[in-house]
Amino acid sequence: MKSSFQAIIWSGSSLQLLDQRCLPRDEIYLDFTDAGAVADAIRDMVVRGAPAIGITAAYAVVLSAQQHTTTSAGNWRQLLLQDIQQLAAARPTAVNLVWALERMQRRLSRAGGAPVAALLDEAKQIHQEDIEANHRMGEQGASLINKGDSVLTYCNTGSLATGGYGTALGVVRSAWSAHKLARVFAGETRPWLQGARLTAWELLQDDIPVTLITDNAAAFLMQKKQVQWVIAGADRVAANGDVINKIGTYQLAVACRYHGVKMMVAAPLSTLDMEMPDGDQVTIEQRPEAEVLEQAGRRIAARGAKAWNPAFDVTPAVLVDYLVTEAGVIAAPDTAKLAAFHPGLPVA
Repeated sequence: MKSSFQAIIWSGSSLQLLDQRCLPRDEIYLDFTDAGAVADAIRDMVVRGAPAIGITAAYAVVLSAQQHTTTSAGNWRQLLLQDIQQLAAARPTAVNLVWALERMQRRLSRAGGAPVAALLDEAKQIHQEDIEANHRMGEQGASLINKGDSVLTYCNTGSLATGGYGTALGVVRSAWSAHKLARVFAGETRPWLQGARLTAWELLQDDIPVTLITDNAAAFLMQKKQVQWVIAGADRVAANGDVINKIGTYQLAVACRYHGVKMMVAAPLSTLDMEMPDGDQVTIEQRPEAEVLEQAGRRIAARGAKAWNPAFDVTPAVLVDYLVTEAGVIAAPDTAKLAAFHPGLPVA
C-alpha cells in the first residue's frame, strides 16, 4: 500500500509543503524559496513530525545555497551556516532535524565552490531513504501483530509526519494490507488534534476505517479489551531506550502496562540519539499557552486561567515492549540492547 499524497515536494528550484494546519478542511500547498521562511514553517507547524522536519530542513539548506551562492558570492558559506543554525533552533526536541542538518553540512564540506547540485542530491537521498525505511518498519511491526488484533495509534506518524508511508502509521498500513487488523482507533491528540485532523484524514485517504477517541478515553478502551496494541512514533529515543514523543504518550504507556496492552514504538535509526544517556536530559519544547487556552482563534478557557503546554513527554524504556526500526525489532529496549543493535552509533 502506498499513501495517496505527498506532503513534501521538491519542485524545480522550490520546496512545496502541504500546510498541515489547514487539514482536513483544506488541502493547501505553500511554496518556499527561502530557508528562513522554511524555519518559520517548521516552528509554526506547517510541517511537523520528526522525520518530515528533518527532510524539510535538508531541502531548506538547498534553498539557502541557491540563494546565497547567487547573491553573495564572497560570503555565501557563512550565510548558509547561519541559515542552518536558524533551522536547527526551529524545533529543538526533534533529533532528526539536527541529524539531517549535520548530514547536509558533511556533504557541503565535500562540495567545493558550487554546492547546490550536491546538496540537492543529498536532500533527495535523505527523503528517499526515509520512505524506504518506513516500508521496512511497517513490515517488521506488522509481523508482531496477530490476525484479528485492534490497535490504537496516537498523534500523526504517517506520510504527513515523514517522507512517506509513515512510522507507526506505516505499521498500521502494513498490518491492514495484510488483513490482520480488526479495527483501528486514533487518539485525538490535544491541543493540535493531530490524530483527529491528520491521522483520521490520512487513513481515510487510503480507505482504512478509523474510529476516533478522545485522549482521556484511552484507558477505558483498554479496560474494555478493545485494543491489543498501542503503536506510537518517536521524536527521539535516548541511549537507554527512553522515548520522547508527543505529550500524552507516557500516560498511554502506563495504561498499557496496567491493562496488558502491548506498547510498540516505531522509529527510524535517525531518531536514536546514543549521545543522550536518558530522556531526562532532553530539552522538552514548550509551546505557547494559547494553543491550550484557545481553539480556532477563540478563547475556550476561563479568563485569567494559565496553561502548561509541553509538546512532548518522556516514556521510560521499561514501559516499551517493542522498538521497531528499519534494521530490526528490539524487544524491551535498554542501553545494552541499543548499543549492541547499532554499534556504529556512539554511546554516551
